[in-house]
Amino acid sequence: MHRQCSRTGCAAHAQATLTYQYGRALVWLDDLTDERDPHAYDLCDRHAARLSVPNGWRLEDRRDLRVLVTAGAHRLAG
Repeated sequence: MHRQCSRTGCAAHAQATLTYQYGRALVWLDDLTDERDPHAYDLCDRHAARLSVPNGWRLEDRRDLRVLVTAGAHRLAG
């Protein structure tokens, strides 16, 4: 079963999971977790790629780069 992107109005399949720690002003973007977490946000490729964080916050993209390169190659080929 596929999970849907958490962004309002987006029906795309989720490919990444966003979590954050408010006190450290830190956001993590990981490969989609195996199970849904009520404290995390699932994002499709498009919304994960366009993600920006507030001023003063740091984004750590911890996704597997091999998956990102393969996904990008498929988009360019089609």
